[in-house]
Amino acid sequence: MESGVHGKAASRGKQPGRTLARVFGGWRTGLSGPVIVLQAGTAVNYFGTGLVLPFEIIYLHQARGFPVATAGLVLAAVMGTAAVVTPPSGALLDHFRAKPILITGNLASALGYAGFAFVDRPWQAFVCSAAGGAGFGVANTANQVLSLTLVSAEQRASSIALRRVAGNFGLGSGATVAGFIIASAHDLRAFQALYLFDGATFAVFALVVLVGIPNPRLANAAPASDRGTGFRAVAHDRLFLILIAANIVLVMTGGALFSNILPPFAKAHTPAGPGEIGVVIFINTFFIVVAQIPAARVVKRMRRTHALAATSALFAIGLLAVLLATLTSSTLTATTVLAGVAIVIAIGECAQFVVLGPIVADLAPPHLLGRYMSLYGLTFMAGVALGPAAGGVLLATSPDAVWWGGALAVALTGAGLLRLGDRIPDPFLRAQCPVPQAVSTADMDPASHSQMNS
Repeated sequence: MESGVHGKAASRGKQPGRTLARVFGGWRTGLSGPVIVLQAGTAVNYFGTGLVLPFEIIYLHQARGFPVATAGLVLAAVMGTAAVVTPPSGALLDHFRAKPILITGNLASALGYAGFAFVDRPWQAFVCSAAGGAGFGVANTANQVLSLTLVSAEQRASSIALRRVAGNFGLGSGATVAGFIIASAHDLRAFQALYLFDGATFAVFALVVLVGIPNPRLANAAPASDRGTGFRAVAHDRLFLILIAANIVLVMTGGALFSNILPPFAKAHTPAGPGEIGVVIFINTFFIVVAQIPAARVVKRMRRTHALAATSALFAIGLLAVLLATLTSSTLTATTVLAGVAIVIAIGECAQFVVLGPIVADLAPPHLLGRYMSLYGLTFMAGVALGPAAGGVLLATSPDAVWWGGALAVALTGAGLLRLGDRIPDPFLRAQCPVPQAVSTADMDPASHSQMNS
């Protein structure tokens, strides 16, 4: 009797350990050491970016005396330059290995962002923006291609998930640390230190890649076909063009509206104030970091078209739910609703990245992987630019239309993706319907064999 009691107590004691094991088991990626090292470098790099990202206009305007409009143009020049160099960087990656290109891009960004610490005239800031943006555009595409070439096709979703976790964790932690630094020392030297440290993280990332990452061989170039070569061949892939157009809509209506339009809308039309809005944004980022890798494991058990339709549905639900926060006068209730929106949007974003990225990689012929990934990356830049532009116009004329209009657009996009059906390459379907094997006469039933011979 006593031993039975002790046995039950011991088994109860093991339950929390088993639960923790299941939780942490969801974070296992099965990725190789070089991939983990690469994404650790990505986290350090994005930590540096997070140090300066929230304070760039403040620095250029208050510390350097630039007009606000000029400061905004300097920042726009970073993303504009990145967008311009992204397609050529894809072509470059189809001819040269990704590792040296990633190192070169990071060193260019290191020079550009460290240079921001010493600018005192607008033209100097634009030069630094061009260097930093060009480096970012090249390195971002090279990082994607190198990450994909270091893993098998089955591991692509996990690799993309880990890269996204690294980026979000780095950005969030960097912005948090920078906030405390600027709050305690709001002077020129503090801003200069942040930019110099940001430049150093790019150099550290380049060193990590140089020392710790292998240099995979390029795929052999395929002979020219009637579809042409280079970007002409990519332009003939109608399925790919449909997917990147859909991704622009997903980025606009999901992450861009949430990050850029929700804060001013919530401040003007709900009881939530700046503090509560900050908490909502933090919840979104935190949930992405925590849920991204487990989400990749869940999505692997779904058909890709169903996962894309579910992503669109989650974005539509999240956008419509924003309107519920306008119906209450309670700050707590409004904040709770918006926190729910943050979680729903985060789940949708987790699925979006780990489904679309592997699809693009599967569609791309090996010798065109760089071009495919560069255009795919360009859709995120386009969505991030177009989302605030369209949302800002609607916010000024018909604020509620931002949310129901966005929900309608993303719902229609999801329905269109669902109709693609079997046109999308899907490992889930291949696992469910294995290729039938040929049966030899030696393996047949003897009676059937004799009937055939007769």
